[in-house]
Amino acid sequence: MVESGVKFGTSGARGLAEDMTDFVCYVYTKGFLQHLESTGELNNRGTEVAIAGDLRPSTDRIMQACRRAAADMGYTPVNCGKIPSPAVALYGIVSAVPAIMVTGSHIPADRNGIKFNKSAGEILKDDEAGIREQIVSVKDGGASPTLRQWAVSDAAREMYVRRYLDVFDADCLEGKRIGVYQHSAVGRDIILEIVKGLGADAVALERSDTFIPVDTEAIRAEDVELAAKWAAAESYDAIISTDGDSDRPLIADENGRWLRGDVAGILCAKYLGADSVSTPVSCNSAVEKCGWFKSVSRTRIGSPF
Repeated sequence: MVESGVKFGTSGARGLAEDMTDFVCYVYTKGFLQHLESTGELNNRGTEVAIAGDLRPSTDRIMQACRRAAADMGYTPVNCGKIPSPAVALYGIVSAVPAIMVTGSHIPADRNGIKFNKSAGEILKDDEAGIREQIVSVKDGGASPTLRQWAVSDAAREMYVRRYLDVFDADCLEGKRIGVYQHSAVGRDIILEIVKGLGADAVALERSDTFIPVDTEAIRAEDVELAAKWAAAESYDAIISTDGDSDRPLIADENGRWLRGDVAGILCAKYLGADSVSTPVSCNSAVEKCGWFKSVSRTRIGSPF
């Protein structure tokens, strides 16, 4: 793992797609599952291992390498298809099984990554160390042979959609016209389905068959221009989107002005009735100045865990 050029970052293992060979991805996946065995969190052979991915060109190959590692260890790899990172994580938590998401999130298409989730949620830094310590045996050099067809299960997708439709009132967006900037976000059709299911007139915008590295915190100039153009040409109450693996939202107002993620977070916290907020030191000072929260705690940037 150390010599591969693929390293753990802020969220999972990432690297150049050419460095994420079948061998490397097989070793990382097997190391993850062996680590769970060593901690007692995984001990029943035959247990499902949920696997999903984003829409990058290299994702299918990497999913197959993860599949083979799980199968070689006696587990049952479940193909959850191309769904958001939170969707496969939710499936893992509800089903009490490990979940793996092949994605590089918002980084360019020539890179990719693997997010590992325990049944309680995404791995922490201590888990990363435990994975790196594993001694992994590799069959046939780690190359993934052509395997039999791997049918997609819609269970994780359906669970994720239902989560939103059950939480919010069925007509909560009735009378609203929402633009959904689809680009190459893996959740582009799911978001459209959810918004329509909540009563909105949802309009699909700018779908792409080529991967576009949309970053919700470093918004590209072309995305600023696109949103302004859509808002000027049509009447929208809001325009929404996500990054590549659809775990971070991107929201624009009726004028096509994108909101920063920290501002969107403040609005969500108010909607949820939060009385205390913990946020990084880089967050917009509006979190204090709005006066909506009894206490605001500032933290260092980056996860301490």
